Order: sequence, then C-alpha cells, then structure tokens
Amino acid sequence: MEVRVLKTLEYDKVIALLVDKATSVLGKEKAEELLPFTHIEQVRLAQQETGEGATVLRLKGSVPLGGIRDIRGPVQRARLGSMLAPQELLDVASTVFAGRRLKTFLLDLCEDEPLPIIQGKAERIEGLRELETEIKRCIDDNGDVLDSASPELRQIRQEIRQLEARIREKLDQMIRSSSYQKMLMDSIITIRGDRYVIPVKQEYRHVFGGIVHDQSASGATLFIEPEAIVAMNNKLREYRLKEEREVERILYQLTELVAAQVEPLRENIEALAELDFIFAKAQLASSMKAIGPKLNERGYIRLKKARHPLIPHDAVVPIDVELGGDYTAIVVTGPNTGGKTVSLKTVGLLSLMTMAGLHIPAEEESEMTVFSSIFADIGDEQSIEQSLSTFSSHMTNIIQILKTMDERSLVLFDELGAGTDPTEGAALAMAIIDHVIDSGARLIATTHYSELKAYAYDRPEAINASVEFDVQTLRPTYRLLIGVPGRSNAFAIARRLGLSEEIIARAKASISDEENQVESMIASLERNRKKAEQERQSAEALRREAEDLRRQLEEERARFAEEKNRLLAKAEEEARIAVQLAKEEADAVIRELRSMMAEGVEIKEHRLIAARKRLNEAVLELEKEKVKKPAKPARAGQIKPGDEVMVTSFGQRGTVLEKVSGQEFLVQIGMMKMKVKQDDMQVVKPVKTEPMVSYTAVKRSRGSVKMELDLRGYNVEDGIREIDQYLDEALLAGLHTVSIIHGHGTGVLRKGVHDYLRSHRHVKSFRLGGQGEGGVGATIVELK
Repeated sequence: MEVRVLKTLEYDKVIALLVDKATSVLGKEKAEELLPFTHIEQVRLAQQETGEGATVLRLKGSVPLGGIRDIRGPVQRARLGSMLAPQELLDVASTVFAGRRLKTFLLDLCEDEPLPIIQGKAERIEGLRELETEIKRCIDDNGDVLDSASPELRQIRQEIRQLEARIREKLDQMIRSSSYQKMLMDSIITIRGDRYVIPVKQEYRHVFGGIVHDQSASGATLFIEPEAIVAMNNKLREYRLKEEREVERILYQLTELVAAQVEPLRENIEALAELDFIFAKAQLASSMKAIGPKLNERGYIRLKKARHPLIPHDAVVPIDVELGGDYTAIVVTGPNTGGKTVSLKTVGLLSLMTMAGLHIPAEEESEMTVFSSIFADIGDEQSIEQSLSTFSSHMTNIIQILKTMDERSLVLFDELGAGTDPTEGAALAMAIIDHVIDSGARLIATTHYSELKAYAYDRPEAINASVEFDVQTLRPTYRLLIGVPGRSNAFAIARRLGLSEEIIARAKASISDEENQVESMIASLERNRKKAEQERQSAEALRREAEDLRRQLEEERARFAEEKNRLLAKAEEEARIAVQLAKEEADAVIRELRSMMAEGVEIKEHRLIAARKRLNEAVLELEKEKVKKPAKPARAGQIKPGDEVMVTSFGQRGTVLEKVSGQEFLVQIGMMKMKVKQDDMQVVKPVKTEPMVSYTAVKRSRGSVKMELDLRGYNVEDGIREIDQYLDEALLAGLHTVSIIHGHGTGVLRKGVHDYLRSHRHVKSFRLGGQGEGGVGATIVELK
C-alpha cells in the first residue's frame, strides 16, 4: 500500500488515535507499525483479535495493563553481562508482576468465554515469581538497595550509622561550646563532599585546624572539617566505599538472575506487547462505537450507516454504500461542499481500517472485502517545483494508478477530468471509467460533468449517486443517495437568492431540450426517491412499533407465567402447612382421648363435643375443594343395639350398645364409649342380636410399673423400642424418676440410650448412676 494513499485517506490520523489507546511503549510501537493486510486470512485473524478484545472490555469494562515497562534494553544488557541499575531491575520486576496479573485475569475469563487468540497469548506469559520476589526483597520502591539485601550490607550500614552519630555528637559539642560559638558563622553542621564540616569565621581558621573544604562567596566563612573528626571522617569514607562495593555485588547478583531468564522475559515482553496492542484496537473500536464487519473475497462492499471516524459523532452524517454486486462503479455528482469527497474518503478509509484488523464505525451487517491495493487521487496535487498544473498533476497520478491496478483493486477518483476543457474532460473521464470497469477493479468517482450522469445510465456496471442538497436552506445535507444523479440546482439557488424570473427564464431557454429533459428526469427521480424514503421510514416506524408490542406481549406473558407459578407455589405451601396443622391437631385430640381412656376416666359429653369440634376445624381447610354429598342421617327406628354404625363427625365405625334417650345412643368406638346423636350416625350393616360384650376401663396403678428397666443383652435398636414403651407406661403411672440399666459392656448401648434420651420430649434430664445406683452401668432419668 502506497504511503501517499495512506496519508491522502488520513489513515495516519486513525493510527495516531490507536497509539493513544495503547498503555505501554511496547503496545504503542506495534500500533505505529500497523499497516493494512492484503490476504483475507490475515485480515480475519486481525479482526478476530479485535473482536476478542472488545468482548473482554464488554464483559469486564477494563483490563489490568498497568506496570508494563519496556525492558528490552536492560534484558539485552543483562545477557551481555552489564550490571543493571536498581531502577532497571525494578522495571523488570514490575513487568513480571504485570504479566502474571494479566495472565490470571485473562485465563479466568477464558474459562467462561471462548477467546482462543487471547488465551493463547496469555498462556505464553511465564510467572517468574522467584525473580520478582528476589528483586523486591533487595530493592525498595524508590530504587534504593535495602539493608536486608545481604547480612554484610546490613552490618556495614549499621557501622556507618554509628560512626555518623559519633561524628555528629563530637561536632554538636563543639558548636554548643560557649568558647567556640563566637568563632562560628552559624551553629549548624553541614556536609561538603561527603565530609561533615562546620561554618567557621575566616579569622578563626587556625583555631580549629583540620581541612578547609569550601568557603562562602565573600570569603568570610570557611567550611572546615575540624582536626578532631578528620580520622573519623576518613573511617566513614572507608565504610561508604565498602557499602558501594557490596551494593554493586548485590546488583550484579540480581543481574545474573535476570540473565538466566532472558528467553522467558523476551517471550513475556512480546506477549504483553501483542495483548496491549489488541486491547488498544478494542478501546478504539469502543470509542468509535465500531463493529467488526463481515468479510468476503468477491470484491463486495455494503456499508450501513457508515461514519467517517475522524468527524465528531454528533456532526457526521452516516452514509449507505453498496459496491461490487449489481454494479462495480459509482459516479457521484453534485455541487461543491456537498460532501462528495467525504463520502469518497469514508469508503476508502473504512476499507483500509478493515484490512488492518480495526473495527469500523458502521451498523451491524455491514460487509467489507479485502483489496490487493487501494488507489486514490484526491485533492489538489499541483506541484510548483515540477511546473505542473492541477490537471497535469492529477493526470500523472491517474496514469500511474491505471498501470498498477488489478481486478482486486479499489480506485477512488475525486473530480475526475477537472481542470481542463469541460467537453474534453468529460470524454476523458468516461474513457478512464470504462478502462477501470473493464479491468474488473472497483471504482468510486466524483465529478461535475453532467455528461457522466447519462453515462452511468447507459453502462450497466455503473450507477449514479449524488449528495443531497436542500434548496430551501441552500445547504447540503451530506447524505449520499445511490441511484439518483446530482442536480446542479443553479436556477433554484439563484431564485432563492432573489434573481429575477426574467433572467432565469432566459437562462433556461439557452439550455438544450435534452439537458432540460435530463434535469426534469432527475427532479422526478428525486421526488420519487423522497416519497419512497418517507414511505420506508413510515413502514420502519410501524415495524418497530409492532416489534415493541410483541416484546411487551412476551414480557407480559413471562410475567403472567411467573406470577402463576408463584401463586401455585404459595398455594402448595399453604396447603402443606394446613395439612401439617390438621394432622398435628388430630394427633393431639387422639392422644388426649387415649390418655383419658388409659386413665379410665369416663368421657363426658361436653369434652366429647369439644374434641369433635377440634377435629372438624382441623380438617375444614383440607376439604374445601371437595364437595361431598351430605349423608342422610339414620332414622331412630332404624338403629338397634348391636348395629354397626358410621359416626360421621369422627369418620369411625362403632357398635351401638344401648339407647340413652330418644335422640341419643351409647356407642362403642374401639375402646371408647360415647354418646352420639342419631343424625350423626349411619347404619353400616345390621348385626344379629348377640350377647353384648361389656368393656371395663382399667386404670393402670403406679405400683404396676417398675422403677427400673433392665436392657442388658439388648442391641441398641431393640433397647430403644423398650425404652419408648417403658417411658410411656412410667408417665401414665405418674413416675417422676426411673432407672435404665444398660450395663458396662463396650459402651455402645449406653451411647445409644443417651442419644435417644436427649431427643425424647418427656425427658427433663438424665445422668449416670451414682454410688448405690448402678454407677456407669445405669442411667437415672428425670421425667417432665
């Protein structure tokens, strides 16, 4: 791709935007070197890279790219054996850490989202944690070698600090001394050339002896190292030289560690540069609201609502362009400043961006192709140095293009044939367009010549286009209209500006009938196009409205289904709770009745009625959905002693024992005897009169239940059954404390007994037996 074409189509400005999106110097260099590819597989790979980067940004919002440094120089010097400075070593550690962090971030994301290219590059990054840790152990964030870098360095620096303290102490004594204060210009300690000195007045120089290291500009003050501390300063200098040598040794040692990892570090650098470059492309796409176009190899372009990437989003007018399908050439006509050149550059620049792997600012479903080359003749190419006119300069460029292009080229001509005689220029423009079409290349050309409007109608491979102009406002709308040639609008503009109708009529009369017919035809086409556009917009609005209604209906249906499921779940839960409550209430009634029977208490009428009411209330909610036909009550004459009857309120069968009154009978239900009204009974089956069996309620006496239960020889399961029965009997007998003998054994039975007693509802507490109670072979249980 020619550099001049890239500059003409402003590709370099897009690359400058891309460079700004890169985080590191490595990524910026790759962005600066980006050129369009000419093979579709390369373009597909580059577009996939950008697409994966855009996916990461969409899912995560940002990528941790901080801390990447350009360490190629330090790594190379380490390989050659040169000592690295502390800051260079810190840059190595920072880059290693940044790479490991980025790798973890991306591989975690790749577990949920398929990103094969990014995953492959992330997997190339090696952790090198030991190298980073060792550098950070020895060098702090300011680039200073730490005392902890080696025991020797710690010892040397400790001695330096102690010696400095002694020197300062000695000098402090001197400057605080009343005999010396009048000799000092100021009571301070300062440093000159790594030596501690004090400011002494010039006339007292001989009092202190020692070495003069500096003097003030006036010469009145001398900075003297007193003789009393010269030896200590010399010693301090020796320690500092030792410190420098030890620091150098540590830095060499760290440099050797870097040199041992040259190849992994180089691989990391390359992978990080590529990843930074990919995310720079993704960031650029995001800022432009760009998409990844579909790609083809058949020279077909379809741009939907394409925008020039260098024009602000709120100012640019999107264009729709299709080329390479039914026609291979577009001839754009219309007045100046109407946007023809912008449309031309938009197609060319978006083609270059696509081929470079960048997303383009257009709508989804846009489709682009890969050209072998793109040629452009746009703008004023006049050269004063070569003494060429505008026409000559353009023609020189066009001749070179015609020699170089092939069937896979895109050719862009702006104001083709301009700068010479209109008749000859139009003829030349048509001949050039014919040649490009015959070569199989794709062409977009702009022109002023009206002859080319008719040409595009006669040539099936070409189509007219124009940039819309609003006669009312006398301003272009910058909308590209495919299929409609441009009008000059000269008469309409002149009329709007106030030129008399007489002059306009005289001007029209001088135009041939054929040209008037062409203008009338164009005007008719434009009116029909506007009408069709209005109808299309109306249909589009109706379609969007229908889609909105359908979406709302689907949402309502989903909400209805969700509410239905919620109500069903609520009803099921309420039913479950009702059943559980009813069961618990019924169990409570039955337990109470059994307790009364076991105690031999006669069941009074009012207690029976209350129990029956509780049972009815317990099953009321469960039977709401069941509509049963009420049973016909039995007539008094039908019921005789010995009959088997169904007591409706209890749902239990019983045997009639005797008639108590006109409406009541004594009925035996299981072990219970109760009075039941005749309308609460149904005769199930008449029974022959037989001698009635009398039932006597026996109340268990306390003395019939032993105070202890012996479980020796039982397993845990059988023992628990015995305990359950025994505790019930003990409760009925009114016992408060009982003893369970389980023996010593292996302790399994004892553990099982204790586990069961912990959950028994009638056990208040339990403990192992004490002295005279069986010891650990028995458990004493206290009942509620």
